Amino acid sequence: MTAAPRRGARRVSLARRQSRLYWAMLAPALVLGGSLILYPMYLAIDLSFTDVGMVTLDALGDAERTLENYTKLWHDERVRESLLLALVYTLGATIPAFVLGLITALLLNKRFPGRRILRTLVLLPWAVPTVLAAIAFLWILDASYGVFNYVLRSLGLIEENIAWLATTDTAMIAVIIPTVWKIYPFFTLIILAALQAVPGDLYEAAAVDGAGPVRQFTAITWPVIRPACWLSLILQGLWTFREFDIIYPMTGGGPADSTNTLAIKVFNEAFNQFNMGFASALGILTMAVGALAIAVFYRKLRQQAF
Repeated sequence: MTAAPRRGARRVSLARRQSRLYWAMLAPALVLGGSLILYPMYLAIDLSFTDVGMVTLDALGDAERTLENYTKLWHDERVRESLLLALVYTLGATIPAFVLGLITALLLNKRFPGRRILRTLVLLPWAVPTVLAAIAFLWILDASYGVFNYVLRSLGLIEENIAWLATTDTAMIAVIIPTVWKIYPFFTLIILAALQAVPGDLYEAAAVDGAGPVRQFTAITWPVIRPACWLSLILQGLWTFREFDIIYPMTGGGPADSTNTLAIKVFNEAFNQFNMGFASALGILTMAVGALAIAVFYRKLRQQAF
């Protein structure tokens, strides 16, 4: 009569020992990861409450802590403009890149000669260093000899060359184009991997029942790849929101601050204006917007992706 409780107690004891072993093995990684993430974050938050510059960082410990930087954030209209530009840039690049990646993944999921080679070529933009992509598109979008203007003139869409990077009406479009080119392979890769989980028998059965390509996509394909699509959209949206490597080499935030997103404004405040305290407050604002986006979409992410 006492054997069963003893076995149960042994199972509990074994589970506890295994749990302790797991945490003991994870402890070095958690300590190292925490020190690399939490300590710099603490320094950034602490710096955001001070009024120190690049040349006075050694006096950070003695600097007075105030809310002046955050008060300035609240009342500075240029900060709100940078936030709006960052949102426009994020949506303007992420949504077209997702659509292009989805279409590309659906095409590459079909069987045709040379599919493996084409899959590799499609992913090449993702492997190109971001700064090199920005420099390449500086030449492509050049107002005098750029390929983009030449193609548009050849198609009869424009009569004169457009200064894509020099006018406020087109500068945002000019930085969105290379961003879409750079990030759409990410969506292609994620969606293409998700498509491998769709059984081919379902398509055959749907075709026998008379379902067309659109009906097959909405009833079979989309329910399977939807979790991956949601997760990739949120991740890439957060990465694009803080994008710096494309915008700064191409426009530096100009002309007339028309591409001065939060990431560019943080850099300019820190390394051009040498206002490290205010730049840190801008960085905390950027992080807070990302955290807010995660909080808003967390339930949807959990339902769709987990």
